Formats: sequence, structure tokens, C-alpha cells
Amino acid sequence: MKILKKLGLLLLILFVIAQFFSPEKNEGNTEDLSAFLTETKPSPEVQKILETTCFDCHSSHTNYPWYDKITPVNYWLAEHVEDGRKHLDFSKWSDYSVKRKDHKFEEIAEEVEEHKMPLPSYTWTHSEANLTQDQIKAIVDWVNQVRVGYALAPKAQ
Repeated sequence: MKILKKLGLLLLILFVIAQFFSPEKNEGNTEDLSAFLTETKPSPEVQKILETTCFDCHSSHTNYPWYDKITPVNYWLAEHVEDGRKHLDFSKWSDYSVKRKDHKFEEIAEEVEEHKMPLPSYTWTHSEANLTQDQIKAIVDWVNQVRVGYALAPKAQ
């Protein structure tokens, strides 16, 4: 029993010490999204969906929940956001080629229709991010509309 108490005390001390360390936050500027929003012209409904379900992990600005202050949760969230931005970063939209933008939009529709996005680990704590069928349809319709524009865009030489 003494060993369990010592082990518990050691774990508690390590947990307290860990609280003094945290990863770098994704606290960029929301203005970085202006190129994406200007180019793709989402309706107010779709823009609200993007703000609620996508931008935290797929842009340079994350609205962190209260539990982000707890280590090791903050490291898990940081890795989650970093991985999301690696796959798609709306803040860097102007850096993408037309072909890449079109492909990203194709993936958005596919991921949303197949209920792969937003991730269940996100919707557990962000219930407002659970998409209804009407919201999914609004996103897919918007994606298809934007993709028509990309199909008509001049191709880079």
C-alpha cells in the first residue's frame, strides 16, 4: 500500500509540474481567411458552418476551449490542429494552385458527405459542430458551385 501512495504522490507531482509547460498556440489572425472567403463567396449560412466546424483546425486561428489549459490535453489539441492544417489550411488559400483548390474542395464534399468531418473527437466537445443533413447539403452545393468556377479558370502553364 505504501508503494501505491508513493506512486500516486509522484504522479500528482509530475502532473502539477507538467502544468507549467504547454505547446505553442495557433493564435493567428482571422483576417488570414479573407482571401478564402472572398474567392469562394460562401453564403452566410455556409460561412457560419465553416466558422463553427472547420476553422478551428483548418486555419491560423483556433478558438481554444477552457480545457486547453490542462496538460497533456493541450498537447493533444495542438497536434490535432497541426495535423488539420497540414491537410487543409484556409489561411494559406492564396498559396494554393487552382488545381489544388479544386482538389481540396472535392475532398471537402467527400469528407462531409461521408461524415468523416468534422471529426468525432471534435464534435464530442463541440456539439454545435454536428452537421444536419441540410447543412451537409448546403456545404456540398456551395462546393459544387465553387468547383464550377475552378473548372472554368485558366490552367497554369
